[in-house]
Amino acid sequence: MKFLLSFITVLFLFFQSGDLDALRNAYSKANSSNEGAKNFIELADKSSSSDALTKGYKAAAEILEAKVTTEKNKRKSFVKSGVTELESVIKSNPNNVELRLIRMSVQENIPKIVGYSKNLKEDKAYILSNYSKQNTALKTYIKKFAMQSKTMTATEKNSLK
Repeated sequence: MKFLLSFITVLFLFFQSGDLDALRNAYSKANSSNEGAKNFIELADKSSSSDALTKGYKAAAEILEAKVTTEKNKRKSFVKSGVTELESVIKSNPNNVELRLIRMSVQENIPKIVGYSKNLKEDKAYILSNYSKQNTALKTYIKKFAMQSKTMTATEKNSLK
């Protein structure tokens, strides 16, 4: 019986981590094209997990939906509800580096006129100071993001090893 429970737990964690990897991969491509954005939004919508990271990615998808929607009057509501959800998740999980990375990437890429960029320096500092404590997969993801980041300097990018 214990073996069966252990096996089910391992299977659950494996598939949950697969969902997270798929979200990460789709998110890293989301800003490169409307097609990439739509794929990420669709994947986030289908994700059934309710953990903090999935909620963070879903919030980012909602914000990104403002970019690809053809209904101009809905753009503001997508951004507003996505930002509210992302901030709520980060407030509940302030020590989660990946959530900070999501917020930093959103704030880097959202039009300046929206006024959602107040946490860039704070998030960058937090990510850099906690980078060494992360697992290998997350370190790789952070490095990939850093290489295309507009906020991180060349020195900061090189410090990520």
